[in-house]
Amino acid sequence: MTSGGDSVTSGKAGFRLGPWASIALVTVPVVLVNATSDLIEMNRSGLRVHPAEPFIWEISSALVLVLMAPLVGWAVKRWPLRGGALPMALLIHAALTVPFSLAHVGVMVPLRELAYLPTPWEYDFFTGGLWMTLIYEWRKDLITYAIFAGVYSLYAWWQARETAPAPSPAGPQRIEVRTSSRTIFLMPGEILYLESAGNYVTLHTAAGSHLVRATLSDWAKRLSAAGTSMTDQDKSGQIGTVSAPGSDFVRIHRSRIVNRHHIRETRSTASGDFELILSDGTALTGSRRFRSALG
Repeated sequence: MTSGGDSVTSGKAGFRLGPWASIALVTVPVVLVNATSDLIEMNRSGLRVHPAEPFIWEISSALVLVLMAPLVGWAVKRWPLRGGALPMALLIHAALTVPFSLAHVGVMVPLRELAYLPTPWEYDFFTGGLWMTLIYEWRKDLITYAIFAGVYSLYAWWQARETAPAPSPAGPQRIEVRTSSRTIFLMPGEILYLESAGNYVTLHTAAGSHLVRATLSDWAKRLSAAGTSMTDQDKSGQIGTVSAPGSDFVRIHRSRIVNRHHIRETRSTASGDFELILSDGTALTGSRRFRSALG
């Protein structure tokens, strides 16, 4: 089941119990421990009870509490125990423990009396007086309510953590280009191609060209750092990194890197090399050694 948070299935975690199912499962050993403890203590005190009686008490109480647990879950969802509203939420939940305890007693006692009907044993829940008994039960139910609220709060936190959308990958960053006279900022997508000449690189865009002092390898690193991917490999795989089909920039010659998104046409030449036609009509020659990098 997935509705109501009873259980979920996750590709990572596999099957996992929800808050209500977890509470119900843990209640079983708690009932066994409490019932046997009651029986041992009463025998030590010289009180004669049938061995089944402590189990009637504990099972009837636990059954009502487990059935009421989703109400605590609803209250936790309505008044979450987190954030700036935590003090007010704590006050509201503290107040809700009173009707929670009264409902617990109001259903539990008739169940016990019903269980005692076919037996010769006597049962009187309010032996110690009405108000003292109710206060005694509220003290225990306060702790139970706090445990239930903690379980539902923890589950809500965990579920929100698992279902939170993954952060979107950052888009390409602007690249700072410093020429001899000015500094401009370009988005990687604006660059048509880069061409090296010794210790200089020319960046060609649709708006014009920019000559900067750097090497082509330096600019390949800068493009990668700006959030683009780079294919820098010849046919033999001896130059640069591993081929990455679908990369933004691709090396087509020892002295040229091209923006793959601006390639409009590829032509073979008689020499075995190839020629690219870019979106602005520029024709560039590529070396056969780098043809495989085009994918």
